[in-house]
Amino acid sequence: MLVLVAPGQGAQTPGFLTPWLDLPGAADRIAAWSDAIGLDLAHYGTKADADEIRDTAVAQPLLVAAGLLSSSALGSATAFGAVAGHSVGEITAAAYAGVLSDADALSFVRTRGLAMAEAAAVTETGMAAVLGGDQAVVVAHLEKLGLTPANINGAGQIVAAGTMEQIEALVAEKPEGSMKVVALKVAGAFHTHHMAPAVTTLEKAAQALAPADPELKYVSNKDGHVVTTGTDVVARLVGQVANPVRWDLCMETFGELGVTGIIELSPGGTLTGLAKRALKGVPTVALKTPDDLEKAAALIAEHAA
Repeated sequence: MLVLVAPGQGAQTPGFLTPWLDLPGAADRIAAWSDAIGLDLAHYGTKADADEIRDTAVAQPLLVAAGLLSSSALGSATAFGAVAGHSVGEITAAAYAGVLSDADALSFVRTRGLAMAEAAAVTETGMAAVLGGDQAVVVAHLEKLGLTPANINGAGQIVAAGTMEQIEALVAEKPEGSMKVVALKVAGAFHTHHMAPAVTTLEKAAQALAPADPELKYVSNKDGHVVTTGTDVVARLVGQVANPVRWDLCMETFGELGVTGIIELSPGGTLTGLAKRALKGVPTVALKTPDDLEKAAALIAEHAA
């Protein structure tokens, strides 16, 4: 069974969208999406520097647009048995599963990015990845420092979120048994109580959506459960901005479903990296550039055969 996954914020790098715009029709689609949401996606995906695309209001629509472009290049969703996304990647996953149209996904993520950027501006906050160590020990240490384990990613990675003072305390005093603490390229304490104002905004935005039920298994990063209705998917998209991402539970579900291959949408690499450590032996393909589409096609053909 093939699983399609979509990465979250922090996966973006300067210029990563450039090669994807050479695909037939891609530049026109990006231009139309840019006009629709009032954001020059082509500029930010090709010419902007790291600081510009670190902006939450920019990064989130850019990531979903890249995911939609790369997923359309893969062809029919019938090749996949399940789909999931990490944080904002869940919106990409919802579009691929047929829950949201591309237009609704981009409109919703534009609202999400702006609302989360506004919430992040209230207090100076950030996130940092803790690599290695026992999960219970790491979580207890974070809570002692007043931090939230915002992303429990599995494979020995937990992302902490909180004020910059709390993050600095974590860097100075890493949990016992952990290897290192790495600051992330994000502009706020996402998936924590700091994002509560954004939830209110997204609740209103969700009222304008008309979600369909998923056309394939949709694995939610709230708890790793397979969600079967469009209304439940949207409710989880709204609530997730202020609640932890449990990617570890998503990967457990992949294993229970019998995963035999994982393809990660652009800008790929983060989630396949976690899968290589947590789901050893499962073939993976990360779509970093269109050159990787050939490897993805081979994996899809292998499963079709």
